[in-house]
Amino acid sequence: MVHCSCVWFRKYGNFIDNLRVFTRGGSGGMGYPRLGGEGGKGGDVWVVAHKRMTLKQLKDKYPQKRFVAGEGANSRVSALKGSKGKDCEIPVPVGISVTDENGKVIGELNKEKDRILVAEGGLGGKLLTNFLPLKGQKRVIRLDLKLIADIGLVGFPNAGKSSLLSQISHAKPAIADYAFTTLKPELGKIMYNDFKQISVADLPGLIEGAHMNKGMGHKFLKHIERTRQLLFVVDIFGFQLSSQTQYRTAFETIILLIKELELYKEELQRKPALLAVNKMDLPGAQDKFHILMHQLQNPKDFLHLFEKNMIPKRTMEFQHIIPISATTGEGIDELKNYIRKSLDEHANQEDDAYHKKQLLNLQISNTVSYSEPPPESPVTSPR
Repeated sequence: MVHCSCVWFRKYGNFIDNLRVFTRGGSGGMGYPRLGGEGGKGGDVWVVAHKRMTLKQLKDKYPQKRFVAGEGANSRVSALKGSKGKDCEIPVPVGISVTDENGKVIGELNKEKDRILVAEGGLGGKLLTNFLPLKGQKRVIRLDLKLIADIGLVGFPNAGKSSLLSQISHAKPAIADYAFTTLKPELGKIMYNDFKQISVADLPGLIEGAHMNKGMGHKFLKHIERTRQLLFVVDIFGFQLSSQTQYRTAFETIILLIKELELYKEELQRKPALLAVNKMDLPGAQDKFHILMHQLQNPKDFLHLFEKNMIPKRTMEFQHIIPISATTGEGIDELKNYIRKSLDEHANQEDDAYHKKQLLNLQISNTVSYSEPPPESPVTSPR
């Protein structure tokens, strides 16, 4: 069992997870018609991944969000071949997806020093262009952070996600008895005694119909895509958004949350998930928890309670179900340990899968090289 008495939280003010920027490659240099000299090519614009970078730092450093590469040098008598213009590099965090204005993916930067060409410099003036230079490529691109945290808290408003975050990370997020306390992701960190850190994102509360962009809608669901694992947080006493909306039991809440994920993107259901059942300090909670566990162990026996369009195609299997109280701290240490255990298990599985894939690629390449016919030896005729 891993104990983690030392826990801290850092609130990221004005958290930014996407940025739109203008890029332009440098123009080419002028050619030299009389001597057939070629102008230098314009510089290129690259997006480059850096470990200690954030999109907020990028925006603060370059508020204009314009990145233009240098122009190619003109051809001249002393240097007929003009030199290339200076490249421009846009520093971004690791885990960025780069798309154009139409949403087409240009590329992804998954490790430090990864780089993507986003705007090419124009050709220098030469015979083909009548010695006139070409302008550089102009492009508006979007930088999207793919992964914002290890764990994403998922739940309807008032499930106690903000209270839970304050418990596991000593944070002070806004907590109140009204829906939508959290309007943008709050990022925190659990720090364990051996200095292991796990990032947690408290995401805006989901509501029924989020997949149709109701409430925080797609913005919320996009954030869920960017976490390694999900931690569902439900109120053992159920949920009701307002007096005009239907009351939902804890079991119904879980099924509806799963359905919202499925309707947005089915792959989200394949993410590893844990379930924290909150408000266990209140009278009657234990009896309701036993009922909920029975429902979760036999979900098919209770799906007749739902309208057909509310039933998910596949139910999610929770790695661990942990009863907690975000108010009293009951079950919080167990929850932190299960979070770490689950992340470690899946990291090991991913490593194993990666090594197996590498081994398979090696075997395939060896098979191909052995199966290729040997080159025919040249036949020399006797003189």
